[in-house]
Amino acid sequence: MGCQTDQELLGIIERVKPLVAKGKVADYIPALKAADQSNVSAAVFHITRGSDVCVSAGDIEQKFTLQSISKVLVLALALIDQGYTNVFQKVGMEPTGDPYNSMIKLETSSHSKPLNPMINAGALAVTSMVNGNSPDEKWRRILHFVQCLLGGKAIGYNKEVADSEYKTTDLNRSLCYFMKQHGVIDGDVDELIDIYTKQCAIEMNCLDLSRIAAVFANNGRDPQTGNILIEEEVARICKTFMVTCGMYNASGEFAIKVGIPAKSGVSGGIMAVVPGKLGIGIFSPALDERGNSIAGAEILKIMAEEYHFSIF
Repeated sequence: MGCQTDQELLGIIERVKPLVAKGKVADYIPALKAADQSNVSAAVFHITRGSDVCVSAGDIEQKFTLQSISKVLVLALALIDQGYTNVFQKVGMEPTGDPYNSMIKLETSSHSKPLNPMINAGALAVTSMVNGNSPDEKWRRILHFVQCLLGGKAIGYNKEVADSEYKTTDLNRSLCYFMKQHGVIDGDVDELIDIYTKQCAIEMNCLDLSRIAAVFANNGRDPQTGNILIEEEVARICKTFMVTCGMYNASGEFAIKVGIPAKSGVSGGIMAVVPGKLGIGIFSPALDERGNSIAGAEILKIMAEEYHFSIF
């Protein structure tokens, strides 16, 4: 799939580039420290333009790991595997103003149920619900599903990042043990952590991410073939969580200022959706204090203002 350089998008990137100096690359995962803080790139995948489907600006071939963006994709797979009722018996639907890795709400909510699938506790519970007779089978199904969303493109994961996260993720282990004690998850915690750190380390570029976003924008249909990859209701649920919980504890502010479904990751990626129109993939690893790409969020704010993207 080709992608043409777009001068308007390039102009927006040039406008936001000075912001990267105010951000900070994620360093609590050692393997992410090496990212080039100055990088800003974006791709826009249109679903209504015939053959001219993609425009881009910046170094869109630069690969990055999905991190929390993977939570949306694995939620879709878990809903396909388990259905609405089974998933939401174990995970809630409410936003939280707490940090994404907080344990506070687990201790204070009824049934110790994670508030939503976009915080770490909820995402871990969702990953545990993916079908498979072994951890390897569950992981292969997750990776295959993401490849299907990319039209069959072969992708992998960054082993260095996954290993780095696995060795430094004691807080996530604590969340798992707490949920296991209260019956939210079962099975071996380290096996679940292994799958989860691999899913977070799935690697792609902005063009790939914009294509996946376009599947959600197109109500679960492949934007190029028209094949149904995700049921429309599953896509709707995922987009709703992106609006209410996708930008960590800045989601409410983002909904007001930008007004489209989006999910960020601490590698600096953002996947954004303009329903019925286009998918957006952004990479810029300099983060604000809440873990969102500082330049990426501003790109979306400018685009929403100039092109009237808000769904509200």
